[in-house]
Amino acid sequence: MTGAQIFENIRIICGRISHAAIRAGRRPEDIRLIAVTKTISIQQIKEAIDAGLRIFGESKVQEAREKIQNSRFKIQDADIRWHLIGHLQKNKAKTAVELFEMIHSVDSLELAEATDKHAEKAGKIQKILLQVKLSDEISKYGILNDNLFELVREISEMKNLRIEGLMTIPPFFENPENARPYFSELRAL
Repeated sequence: MTGAQIFENIRIICGRISHAAIRAGRRPEDIRLIAVTKTISIQQIKEAIDAGLRIFGESKVQEAREKIQNSRFKIQDADIRWHLIGHLQKNKAKTAVELFEMIHSVDSLELAEATDKHAEKAGKIQKILLQVKLSDEISKYGILNDNLFELVREISEMKNLRIEGLMTIPPFFENPENARPYFSELRAL
């Protein structure tokens, strides 16, 4: 994909986001586009930055480390931000804290404690999203909503984690509208 194609795709996506936000009664400027870099080259990431994107999401810590270190796109560089959007294992919490502005997949007290410990050592307040499991799919991660409020209470006592919100991954549907009830349920939480 060329830089011109990337620029045009981003322009189209931003237009769709703007229209959807207005239809939903929201302000378009409150919506943040996270460009997923899975299978994307460093050159394509640079072209996306040139096209105006500033937030990038990676689903695997190791792949993110290579992209961030090899491309010199550290969190502090300019206003580029990296988010971990995939499942995080406790043994990779230290690296995740080092690399990512936000971790989208905290789903247990044990993971929160490990992340908090590494954030404290790094002198950082780590932004997180709590991943809630709302479907019966075995392949999906997340805390069950029955246990969510207890986890929120326990994390709120940690000094180096800041809960920014909730996230979920609904089952895949051919018709994306079928996923809407899952997001409605998450919003109600």
